[in-house]
Amino acid sequence: MIRIPEGAAPDFKNKSFGISAVVEIPENGAEGVLMTLGGRFAGLGLYLLKGRPVFHYNLCGVERYTVAGKEKLPPGKHAVAVDFNYDGGGVGKGGKATLTVDGKDVASKKLPQTIAFRMSLDETLDIGEDTGTPVSEDYKVPFHFTGKLEKVNIKIAEGKLTEKQLRQYREGLLKSVLK
Repeated sequence: MIRIPEGAAPDFKNKSFGISAVVEIPENGAEGVLMTLGGRFAGLGLYLLKGRPVFHYNLCGVERYTVAGKEKLPPGKHAVAVDFNYDGGGVGKGGKATLTVDGKDVASKKLPQTIAFRMSLDETLDIGEDTGTPVSEDYKVPFHFTGKLEKVNIKIAEGKLTEKQLRQYREGLLKSVLK
């Protein structure tokens, strides 16, 4: 699924969200985009870089925040996710991004501020590749995912998520992988 305009895509601004992907990694490893929205001048993306999970948040090209796992994903089926828990209290506020693999935290980072309004007029939401400009300078487009991408789930919540809500979301994701 590619080239979904921002106005037709889920709204990630000024709220908590989760992006999860169920992937199958072949014996020789995999890399590539799982999901991106936006591009060089503002946006966010979840991808594998040299086999390692990465969440990148591009704050209008002024600041760039990267949350990355240290370990490559081994061959097999995995759930890769990022949970962003928005601080609330107005537009463009910060929050905490937590990257997980198979339900286990692998990295987290506090983002002091976020995009308050529109990310782009011409960039889009893409699954499995990036069809516009890259969200991160880590890769060159289209950066097709080289493993098997079974599905991507996006959850949007208003305001800050409680620890219980985050736990329920992660448990639901794990159940979908273990089926």
